[in-house]
Amino acid sequence: MSKPTHFDESGDARMVDVGGKTATKRTARAHAFVRMSPEVLASLPSNPKGDPLAVARIAGIQAAKRTADLIPLCHTLPLSHVDVATMPEADGIRVIATAATTAQTGVEMEALTAASIAALTIYDMTKALDKRIEIQDVYLLEKTGGKSGDFRR
Repeated sequence: MSKPTHFDESGDARMVDVGGKTATKRTARAHAFVRMSPEVLASLPSNPKGDPLAVARIAGIQAAKRTADLIPLCHTLPLSHVDVATMPEADGIRVIATAATTAQTGVEMEALTAASIAALTIYDMTKALDKRIEIQDVYLLEKTGGKSGDFRR
């Protein structure tokens, strides 16, 4: 079994030193789903708090930029692109977040953070209509670049 990367010789958590790695182009896409009733979906255009999908998009972008502040051992990355798409469906809102960088480490956590916070924002802006709304299926769809290569779910 290989040695854990996020622990030092004493077993204490540490940030991995990526200083010796070459900066390469890296991308990631992540998914989340916000399950809600057809009644809540139908009321989105007249939501008293404003447009949940527009606010969720901005919240997701902001969250990606703050990932290192939220997840202790993540590196601060120079993001070259972040986007959050929201797609209404019959039983909820699908969220797809994309992040890109040219850096020494991957951008998966930024995409996952963007998708998660966008989903939480949709919940926050619609919870007054129904407390049974669920956030489901947060996962990485794909990533490119880096030593471990490409991944596609």
